[in-house]
Amino acid sequence: MHEDSLQSPGEELPGKPESHGSEITKKSLESSLRQLKCHFTWNLLAGENSLDDFEDRVCNQIEFQNSEFKATTYNILAFIKHHRGQNKEALECLQEAEELIRREHADRAEIRSLVTWGNYAWVYYHMGRLSEAQTYVEKVKQVCKKFSSPYRIESPILDCEEGWARLKYGGKFNERAKVCFEKALEKKPDNPEFISGLAIASYRLDNWPPSQNPTDSLRQAIKLNPDNNYAKVLLALRLQDMGKEEEGESLIEDALRKATRATDVLRGAASFYRKKGTREKTIEMLGKALECMPNNAYLHYYLGCCYRAEVIKLQSEKYGDKESLLRLIEQAVDHLKKAEEHNGNLPNIYSYLATLCAHADQYEEADYYFQKEFLKELSPGAKQLLHLRYGNFQLFQMRCEEKAIHHFLEGMKIKLRSKGKDKMKAKVQRLAEKRLFQNEADSEALYLLKVVAELDGDSERDMDSSNLLPSSSIAEAGNGEEGDGYHRAAAGGTPFD
Repeated sequence: MHEDSLQSPGEELPGKPESHGSEITKKSLESSLRQLKCHFTWNLLAGENSLDDFEDRVCNQIEFQNSEFKATTYNILAFIKHHRGQNKEALECLQEAEELIRREHADRAEIRSLVTWGNYAWVYYHMGRLSEAQTYVEKVKQVCKKFSSPYRIESPILDCEEGWARLKYGGKFNERAKVCFEKALEKKPDNPEFISGLAIASYRLDNWPPSQNPTDSLRQAIKLNPDNNYAKVLLALRLQDMGKEEEGESLIEDALRKATRATDVLRGAASFYRKKGTREKTIEMLGKALECMPNNAYLHYYLGCCYRAEVIKLQSEKYGDKESLLRLIEQAVDHLKKAEEHNGNLPNIYSYLATLCAHADQYEEADYYFQKEFLKELSPGAKQLLHLRYGNFQLFQMRCEEKAIHHFLEGMKIKLRSKGKDKMKAKVQRLAEKRLFQNEADSEALYLLKVVAELDGDSERDMDSSNLLPSSSIAEAGNGEEGDGYHRAAAGGTPFD
């Protein structure tokens, strides 16, 4: 990826008609802008399909060190605001970043401000305020001249700033972020901030490439900065995966004592307790995080999934309390609806709402959410699971065997071997056999058994002829029952199937 792209992604540089003298100034300014190290020259939007998804990921999904590096966050927000066409708000964000740098990094304010000034220059340029853009280019130039460079310098601080920015964007940028921190550490090998960045990047890349091992980096980051509570949470999660849960929980407890309202720590702790199976603590951590970020779709979604799992657990108990069940359903639905208001693309969200409404005897609303889920672009596994759930809804709640059978067969037609497919096969077979018991000459029942046998045979042939089709659990197929890694649903004759 080339970091010196002329345009901010998706935009052309403005070309207002100007006098000949102004045009020369404009060309000179454009040349300077190309050389600045800032968000506008790092191609951060390259390959993005949706600005909404991009902003959602940056602002809501990815949390790290939210009690520190606030200037970095404001620079990112300014970049996003600009691409929203909100240049006034972008400038306000840059003012916040500049003030934070002056207050928190007074000893290195000039170098720390270079990225912010570069962003200022680009925003003013796109606003057509060329003289103000030139002012910030000159501010960058004055600092760089001290290092015998016109518009950019090689500095571990700037490498670190780029690394944090790329970490915040996540995804495909994690590898590049790791490179930035490694480069910074070449010049300052004991810098706690650089080591912390490398540790987080290594943790994110733990599964790719396989050789990555973030444990040592995380331990070193904590040793150099005992207040790095996010690193403690990441190390705890890593230790839990390694079977050292007790040591991990000690780190979690320490981080929570020292950072009671840090959402990155709370979310990480929630993940730890969820893996441990302590659902009450998971709900507690997510609830505290939600107090700080009340409109975060993902926190509402995870809480909704937690309460949904409690519904499934209570429903499976022979003498479950109906009043408690309805109260849990209400809590689950409330959080999932709030999540849906902010992001309707969360996995399984409409089918989760549908099945919960079905168990609250709200059949019309349940069908409404099922239809919304069918309208989404789903993976084969998610589509198959949806047919199973909707078929169960038709069979058990609406008492409509014909529609149930239709959806079970549609699910079976999807060329994916799964537990869900086996369940649909068994349900159709039972329904057909029940009809044959009543009338052994029932042609429709005989036809159903024939179709099931054919579909099952097709499935076996597909498995024999190709290794591309996954042999997976429902949870692995399109997030299945777990919804972003949370809660497996109970088996049985319910829409939760």
